[in-house]
Amino acid sequence: MSIALKNTAAAVLLAVLVVLLGAPAASAHGGPIALEVTGDGGHGVNVVVTWKKDRDPVTETVIGTVTATSTDGRSLGPVKLLSASEGQSLYRAAQPLPTGRWRVTVTTAEPSEAKKTVAVIARDVPPPALSQAAKAPATDTGRSAGLSLTTIVMSAVGIAAAAVAGVVARRRLIRRQQPDIPVRSGPLARMRSRVKDS
Repeated sequence: MSIALKNTAAAVLLAVLVVLLGAPAASAHGGPIALEVTGDGGHGVNVVVTWKKDRDPVTETVIGTVTATSTDGRSLGPVKLLSASEGQSLYRAAQPLPTGRWRVTVTTAEPSEAKKTVAVIARDVPPPALSQAAKAPATDTGRSAGLSLTTIVMSAVGIAAAAVAGVVARRRLIRRQQPDIPVRSGPLARMRSRVKDS
């Protein structure tokens, strides 16, 4: 295998590995965290936890509590902060707020200490009215259009194979196009002239 082919294959393999594994340095975080505390429009309290330095989501487990005091003197908590199923860095108060206006304080101990207090209005949410489209039965039974890991891996392997095949084909084409240089003297020329004479 030629050096150019080896270098191309190594570069393609490195590109595939970077795509599959990602850059590990990009996931390194630490330091203080930021809390974004809001009501969910009903009785819940949502907390989005990000790294203060770069606002990336905190993927480590967040340990914290929620306390609340209403404008009419009621209190709630402390209740545990629970991870929400909708995604990383989203947390919810373990207990809903009763209807009313509240001053909500979220305090965390891990991965870093932080505290945030905001005003939240807790209220009953009326059920949404069903539109004609919502009343119609669902007909789409296909999968979601997202890319799976298998698709990404197969694409990367296909690209790598195509690159290697392209290099090999190019080298063969160059070899075929090289001109035949006539030899006028030396042992090869003498051998050709003997073949012609006989």
